[in-house]
This record gives sequence, structure tokens and C-alpha cells, in this order.
Amino acid sequence: MRYTWIDDFLLCKAGVTKDLQKEWNWIRYQIGGKMFAAVCLDDDDRPVYITLKLEPSEGDFLRQQYEDIIPGYYMNKIHWNSIKADGEVPDDLLKDMLDKSYQLVLGGFSKKKQQELLAGLEDRQ
Repeated sequence: MRYTWIDDFLLCKAGVTKDLQKEWNWIRYQIGGKMFAAVCLDDDDRPVYITLKLEPSEGDFLRQQYEDIIPGYYMNKIHWNSIKADGEVPDDLLKDMLDKSYQLVLGGFSKKKQQELLAGLEDRQ
């Protein structure tokens, strides 16, 4: 995979947890139990896609600009986007997309829950 920095980049964000969804063979990154990014693995556990959430208009725009950004792999094609793990999407753009995905999912929580998550006070499951 070209984007070897993803794990460190995402785990540095407040409230982020990581797990392996064995049924899908996806490494999921979550905040408050809600996924905001995933690394989708093939049968040999090699990364194939990085999947993340974006505002629909931004996702559509980026898919038109980069052939390595496609509608979300096994996800809602309007809100989720997948980036080919060995693609040509610039690192800075992917970092920006991951930041936006994190903020979108975080923004879906109440203000009180957001404060708890950002302070690290959420219940760990």
C-alpha cells in the first residue's frame, strides 16, 4: 500500500479506535463506535481500498477529478468513497479527505457527546 502513514495519522485523532471487522476483512477506524474510515483488505490481507465518508457533492467532484477515487466499496455510494490503496491520489488530499470524514462523523453526535469523545471520556467497549 502506498499510504503507509494512515494508521498513525488516524490513531492520533482524539477518540479514535481501531478494530478488524473479520467478516469483511476491513480495518475500521471509529469514533464513538461509528466508522469514519476503513482499510479494505483482499484475501491475502493486502490493502485494496481506503474507504471514507464525504459530503456527497465533494465526493462526486473528487471522483470526477481522480480515477483512483470511486464510489464507496460495499458502502452507500452517495456518502462513501473508496480510494485505491496503490493509487495516485496525493497524500495531502487523502489526509484532507480523512480529516473531513472524521469531522463529519464527529459532527453527527450531540455537542455533549462530542466534548466527551474529544476529551477521551467516552466509555470504551
